[in-house]
Amino acid sequence: MSKKPAIPVFHHPIIETHCHLDYLESEALQAALESAKAVNIERIITIGVSPDNLEKVMQLAQSHEQVWGTQGIHPHDAKEYSPAVDVQIRTNAQHPKMLAIGEIGLDYYYEHSDRAVQRQVFESQLQIAIDLNLPVVIHTREADEDTQAILQNFVGLMKQRGVIHSFTSSQVLAEYCLTEGFCLGFNGISTFKPAENVREIISLTPVEQILLETDAPYLTPVPYRGQKNEPKYLPFIAEQVARVKGLAVEALLPQVWGNSLRVFWEHS
Repeated sequence: MSKKPAIPVFHHPIIETHCHLDYLESEALQAALESAKAVNIERIITIGVSPDNLEKVMQLAQSHEQVWGTQGIHPHDAKEYSPAVDVQIRTNAQHPKMLAIGEIGLDYYYEHSDRAVQRQVFESQLQIAIDLNLPVVIHTREADEDTQAILQNFVGLMKQRGVIHSFTSSQVLAEYCLTEGFCLGFNGISTFKPAENVREIISLTPVEQILLETDAPYLTPVPYRGQKNEPKYLPFIAEQVARVKGLAVEALLPQVWGNSLRVFWEHS
């Protein structure tokens, strides 16, 4: 069995803009935070997705200096949305360590929640972002047309934009979102051999609108694909994005650092 290459450590720090730390057991969490710090991952954003993890995200962000969070209901769990959850998101999202409304959006691939319910809940949470002047973290899968149609109804009211995370959608949706000022988030999928479509989107995305993420514990990048993902693998994604853009990694990292600050911190 060939030995896996060491995780590269770059001079410029990196911000992990999308992962799910609450899916790790406490010992694994502490190890993951230490391993991330060892490879110069300086800040980590852990993402709200369901009514039963909103408080966990809050607790993680309050307990760890390098961790921030978001508040939102993923389209898979749109059926769990309620007036009480709406109030909970609005209340929690005003905490200084909560940076955005998300993960929100549409998922017509799995359809764990009815499509009409997904659309309604997406719209409700876009309104929360508008009301609180916060950016959004958007998930969209096999739902390009409805995602764009809904955004067109709200974007004129949004002082902040945000990110279309784990971008795997069409060039049409990419171009619309980029034109409207959103960033696109890229993760380990960019390293997968069949994902030429994602690399094509990276190539057309201005470097000023790229964010880096792992979506850990999912989507582990090559060369560690098959193992549980962690923020520590983010340097491999940085390398891949830099390669596609024809840049040195150390030239890419200051730009995506600035992008991350602009999207998530400079509005607060």
